[in-house]
Amino acid sequence: MFPTEGSGGQAGPAPALCVSIHDVAPATWDECARLAAALREVADIPLTWLVVPQYHRGGGDPVRMEAGLDEALARGDELALHGFTHLDTAPRGPGLSERFLRGTYSHEGEFVALPANEAARRIQCGLDWFAARGWPVRGFVPPAWLMGEGAWQALRAFDFDYTTTFRRFHLLGSRAGAGSAATVLSPSLVYAARNRSGRLASPLLADVLALALARQPLIRLSLHPPDVRHPRLLRHAQATLARLLATRTALTKAGFAQQLLTSTVPSNRHLASSAHPIRRSTTDQPGAAPRAC
Repeated sequence: MFPTEGSGGQAGPAPALCVSIHDVAPATWDECARLAAALREVADIPLTWLVVPQYHRGGGDPVRMEAGLDEALARGDELALHGFTHLDTAPRGPGLSERFLRGTYSHEGEFVALPANEAARRIQCGLDWFAARGWPVRGFVPPAWLMGEGAWQALRAFDFDYTTTFRRFHLLGSRAGAGSAATVLSPSLVYAARNRSGRLASPLLADVLALALARQPLIRLSLHPPDVRHPRLLRHAQATLARLLATRTALTKAGFAQQLLTSTVPSNRHLASSAHPIRRSTTDQPGAAPRAC
């Protein structure tokens, strides 16, 4: 557990806010760019863009997206690996909980049921895709925030600084201390834009959650391309950002990971040039050799 200021222990990281834009791909680029522009109408904060190398939905202009992300890196934003296809294609079991998780909750939990060797293959394919563009990457965020045991095993064989699930921010590898992951409780503020009841309820739930997390070291605001289609959600996100910035410093996720490790006053810019390269997985995986990307 990480102490916070006024907790009675040693002073820990100052309160932080991480804002991320999910599902970044050529097909979603226009909406993602509009989300970023709306946020910067409030404040010019560093953002974390969650990029999907081979997004399952086609369309869009890859060249324009890549130029936009180059500009984002140049201004101090972060790019994180967000799965590889963002689509759950593994066979499904008969259990009710699995049917709910992989059906009702999300059809896009790519890493929820993959064996370790396939999860490692997809992560490596994503890293190779980033490397081909000269983009640094320090974090991995699974689609729908879902990872099964195989994915966790695979992820720990790579040199990422962090991952996030819906409820927690996880430091990874030796940087977390004693080779195990340390976590910070930080359920994400997120909107359910795909249905009317979700659009009505999720802003209220986000307000309640932000209040409940007021004394926590991190609050995460997670935006998705469909959010930009609904002015009420966009206005709420802007108001939430303005309110949280009154008491918190905006950081990229990589910046927050570094803050946890150093326990120093945070910078509000995370320079991409400071990131170090990811090593390849060395996990001994059973079964057939991994397929090409």
